[in-house]
Amino acid sequence: MPSTMWQHLTMDRDITFTIGPETKPLDAMARATAFARRTLPMLLKDAPSTVAVASNAIKVLAELVDITARDRHGTDVLGRVAFDGEHITVSVGEMSSSLPSPDEEPGLYLVCGLTDDIGQHRSDEGGYTTWASVPVHSSGQE
Repeated sequence: MPSTMWQHLTMDRDITFTIGPETKPLDAMARATAFARRTLPMLLKDAPSTVAVASNAIKVLAELVDITARDRHGTDVLGRVAFDGEHITVSVGEMSSSLPSPDEEPGLYLVCGLTDDIGQHRSDEGGYTTWASVPVHSSGQE
């Protein structure tokens, strides 16, 4: 029974999605953000400043999905949003190249401004997965 409880808690704190190859970047952004709008309130249950934090995470997600969907390594865009109590980590993959500079992708200025950290790692499939860590601050803004 304890392992079942652990799985339940883990499932409640992260969400994953896949957007297929036929989806254009603008549609991929719309699908990912719609999914996040529906699921983030459950993920952030009892977190401080839920509305503001969810809004920031959705902005970060939209930018990373857009960049990834325009530079796909494989057929699908893979996404994950996880909450650890202090940060929402948004991960989107599989890009065929490393992350460009914000001067090349101005949306990354927004991402960098809303996150504590951003990075990439090479996946087992050979593409790059980009992750960003959105802080959950108790600012009193709802």
